[in-house]
Amino acid sequence: MASSRCRHRCTLIQNVQSAEGEPVLDIIVPVYNEGANIRMSLESWRQALRYRARVLICYDDEDDDTLTALAGYAASPLELSLVPNQGVGVLGAVVTGFAQSTARCVLMIPADDDYNASRLNEMVRLCLDGYDIVAASRFMQGGRMEGGPPLKVAMVRAAAWFMRYVARVPTHDASNGFRLFSRRVIDRIPIDSCEGFAYSIELLVKAHRLGWRVTEVPVHWYERTAGQSRFKIFGWLPTYLRWLSYAMATTYLRRGPESVTLKGDG
Repeated sequence: MASSRCRHRCTLIQNVQSAEGEPVLDIIVPVYNEGANIRMSLESWRQALRYRARVLICYDDEDDDTLTALAGYAASPLELSLVPNQGVGVLGAVVTGFAQSTARCVLMIPADDDYNASRLNEMVRLCLDGYDIVAASRFMQGGRMEGGPPLKVAMVRAAAWFMRYVARVPTHDASNGFRLFSRRVIDRIPIDSCEGFAYSIELLVKAHRLGWRVTEVPVHWYERTAGQSRFKIFGWLPTYLRWLSYAMATTYLRRGPESVTLKGDG
């Protein structure tokens, strides 16, 4: 069961721009001083999306320059909401957004990603077609990863290869936090991770153990040119290794869905 410190709830405090009707897609964007990036990303999503969508900007502090950059910004037809982080760090921001989301499809995407907007409609379509997780993959055909510290890149690529070809997780990019989840995943699978983007691997390997449908689409990744990354590969490594072991047990010990406790089951 998730510990009490890992369970977060949030309260919507401000609507910047709203659209009529219930959104099909909720986009969760954890931010920390992303003022230089956020408008370009929102513009790319606003222009590309064919589905009604809401963007939840999950922030830590009132003095975050992301909020300043959004002042007066008209996001229509997107619905844009500012949501205070009810937890700690990036995981708290993401889980806060999950708790606030209500749409059938829930996407987590970095605030500086203004170049993958053309992939979002396909990801939503696949979710609506019955896939519980649509992974954004930098390492499948059509994907790309450019820039970044060499050690980080090597470790990410090695982990992706191991999870795909040894642990047999059904994606080429298991560690990527850019991912779309069905309402069922958000509502029914508890998050036990307590830091970083490990929740993304956790939900993936738990859904895989349950036999829920997983697919992937190719995306690009470029080293950010503005703002500060919150990715801490060494600090989060123990948690990542935990879920790697879980994936290995699923594949080689034939542990089935009964070993996953869903929310509301006890």
